[in-house]
Amino acid sequence: MTLDLAAPVEVLAKALIDLPSVSGDEREIADQVEAALRACAHLEVTRLGNNVVARTTLGRAERVVVAGHLDTVPIASNVPGRWADDGATLWGRGAVDMKAGVAVQLSLAAALTEPTRDVTWVLYDQEEVEETRNGLGRVSRERPDLLQADFAVLGEPTGGVIEGGCNGTLRVDVTVQGKAAHSARSWKGVNAIHHAAPLLQALEEYEAETIEVDGLKYREGLNAVGISGGIAGNVIPDSVTVTLNYRFSPAWPLEEAKERVEKFVQAAFTAHPETLERWQAAPDELALVYSLVWTDEAQACRPGLDAPLARSFAAAVEATGAEPPRAKLGWTDVARFGALGIPAVNYGPGDPELAHADDERCAVSQIREVRAGLEAWLTS
Repeated sequence: MTLDLAAPVEVLAKALIDLPSVSGDEREIADQVEAALRACAHLEVTRLGNNVVARTTLGRAERVVVAGHLDTVPIASNVPGRWADDGATLWGRGAVDMKAGVAVQLSLAAALTEPTRDVTWVLYDQEEVEETRNGLGRVSRERPDLLQADFAVLGEPTGGVIEGGCNGTLRVDVTVQGKAAHSARSWKGVNAIHHAAPLLQALEEYEAETIEVDGLKYREGLNAVGISGGIAGNVIPDSVTVTLNYRFSPAWPLEEAKERVEKFVQAAFTAHPETLERWQAAPDELALVYSLVWTDEAQACRPGLDAPLARSFAAAVEATGAEPPRAKLGWTDVARFGALGIPAVNYGPGDPELAHADDERCAVSQIREVRAGLEAWLTS
């Protein structure tokens, strides 16, 4: 099969869905994308692993990056794709996250031979897995020159609405210490699981904040996402680990977000009378009550909607009838552009609540609308 970039964008999207590309297995789709883009005389194409970068070099005053990932989560009897609702809906793995968005990018990359801004089209692998394997991360480390730009658009599914920036995410293991003993003589030990109760109670009572950043409202969240402990059915547990996940707004730099979690955990334990008395007597002994180990961290990204290019992009998209920009509540790769000092937004077809679902599907009208919004901006 050869990708036809001149086909209607929804037909191209189905062709991409029909190419299985679960994370780590993107060679075939990357080969097809590379071959199709190399056939475009106006593009300069670079291949780095299974990452394909295509650039116009027209000497325009501004350069923008438009990026999307080629991989999907595992298939669930939803490849090949199919049409539903008399052709109004495209159904199949990646229809939302994010082969419809990639189709928009490839369609425009081929069609726009004279955009008013130079464009760097980035199609990358392994977004759906751990951060260390992320293809955009690899490009930024090995060829940062390919990502130099004044503005970036990431084609993550947003329902055809611009979503500015993204929340950051932290994961930390809080291990509460106790003392093992036979459960028949439980008073000889200290039950670590019981002593985790103040933290769990504080999490139950936690009220998520909504914080406004550059005019967009980001809802935060702090939750226990895992708990493990215990030795045997007749042993008082000497430790228990509660895993916390903090989704934080772009108002907080990474280190400040970590400090907020640390203060929350400390306040939870020191609010307990027994722990407070122990801590007040010997502050250094708080480390004997619990310990923290950070297991994952990703910086948030400010929306950057005050940048001139962002304002012009928002105007072009809203002219298609789309809603005004809103905050991106999850973490996306716009944070990588933010770390490079490049304002970035999310904009793509598909309802994000259907991403990764077995019945993943996208309205054809929305694929066309997103293509029209990007085209209007890149040719205005």
